[in-house]
Amino acid sequence: MASHDFDVLIVGSGLAGLSAALHLAATHRVAVITKRTMHDGSSAWAQGGIAAVLADGDSFAAHIEDTLVAGAGLCDLASTRFVVENAPAAITWLRDLGVPFTLEGQQLHLTREGGHSARRIAHVTDATGAAVQDTLIDVVRATPGITLFEHHTLVDLITSQKLGLAGQRCLGLYALDEQTDEVITFRAPQTILATGGAGKVYLYTTNPDTSTGDGIAAAWRAGCRVANMEFIQFHPTSLYHPHAKSFLISEAVRGEGGQLKLPDGTRFMPAHDERAELAPRDIVARAIDFEMKKHGLDCVYLDISHQSPAFLQEHFPNILARCAELGIDISKDPIPVVPSAHFTCGGILTDLAGRTDLPGLYAVGEAACTGLHGANRLASNSLLECMVFARAAAQAIAAAPRSLIPALPRWDDSRVQDADEAVVISHNWDELRRFMWDYVGIVRTNKRLERAAHRIRLLQEEIQEFYAHFHVTRDLLELRNLVQVAELIVRSAQMRRESRGLHYSRDYPSLAAPAAPTILVPPISH
Repeated sequence: MASHDFDVLIVGSGLAGLSAALHLAATHRVAVITKRTMHDGSSAWAQGGIAAVLADGDSFAAHIEDTLVAGAGLCDLASTRFVVENAPAAITWLRDLGVPFTLEGQQLHLTREGGHSARRIAHVTDATGAAVQDTLIDVVRATPGITLFEHHTLVDLITSQKLGLAGQRCLGLYALDEQTDEVITFRAPQTILATGGAGKVYLYTTNPDTSTGDGIAAAWRAGCRVANMEFIQFHPTSLYHPHAKSFLISEAVRGEGGQLKLPDGTRFMPAHDERAELAPRDIVARAIDFEMKKHGLDCVYLDISHQSPAFLQEHFPNILARCAELGIDISKDPIPVVPSAHFTCGGILTDLAGRTDLPGLYAVGEAACTGLHGANRLASNSLLECMVFARAAAQAIAAAPRSLIPALPRWDDSRVQDADEAVVISHNWDELRRFMWDYVGIVRTNKRLERAAHRIRLLQEEIQEFYAHFHVTRDLLELRNLVQVAELIVRSAQMRRESRGLHYSRDYPSLAAPAAPTILVPPISH
């Protein structure tokens, strides 16, 4: 059974993980461990761009203010200022690496998105994440000092406490190598979790299949605090079709006159908000959710068929083409849509250098809760957060004294057997995602949260028994992490006795004062 020694382990190969690897590679032996391929995380799916104050007439103060307003009173001011002030340097770094940002003459072309008071979104047409990711992957592959481990799934962090040693720090991790079906020991004095969010805990999500909350769950089991897990951002309109996982129908469709309708053709948004289809994201998502639950619907419909085929081809070529592939002619037919889980605003609690509560362990990107997003994320701040905190964590690691790590035990699976019933895992996975959608989705009540908590307890017992007796698989590991994250979301939601930002409770419809984060503290021993 193989084991590996490095200076730094980075789990995750999105923008946060690869940025950290590049900042450290000159001075440290770095391992990047990712459970699918380098291209499979959320970063590559980001359509928007990266927010930074680059235009004349814009200011750090304005970007900070826009972020604080979006965050509904819960953003951490120091964290917000830190990210905003480091944004221009992050864009320069990406340009120096060769990211082909869209230009206007010699200058960056800057767009404006909802919630921003100025044009400050640097982008690569409407596929910024993919362009940034492709560039970084090419640079990483050409950088000595970085070793890539694709198809390796995080099993658990190794801590001194788990080994019965004095002190408490992270010593490395166990990962399942899918090619050999073996659990490998990785040893290093410093570990960075850049594992992304947890959208797959919900039935409908815009996230890739990799977004199963692995880092958040592993950090919690290792004794780290987790914050603000109740704040899950939902995109109001993703395509509802069995063969169209995670395809977004842009909010611009509503901006160009698209109307939301029930199956019988009745328009419903004017009854929910005077701005109708142009109301903010969270209001539109709640209205769709209300109508689906009230009428027992699988989806609602977004109708843009009053616009000409030429107009649709010019403004929405990707949406037109994707729907046509699935037999939907949007110039004649309404588009079936559902809201989808989009971004995990909470996560592992960190400081401004990405440090967690566990010495030797850092978290960056969507897996972390830095205080930047508060109760609702401002558009295009997320890719920015990945880069700023990746650099900060790398600088903290570079400045840290090199510590010696003891020999680590190999993974012992001598007493387990191969699972004979994979159907149990797929059934539990489906059950979890469905009840999280129904009970802990866009609109919550005390009763729904209680029902979810009860089901989670039953699932946890079943999965723990499975985990103890059977050989681990990626499906089992992901399900174990999703159920843990589901529990954290439900507990956080139960603690917040108000409606704020992305958390809306029928039982507590108004704001409570003062605004405070929800912080969960794990039991001492795991």
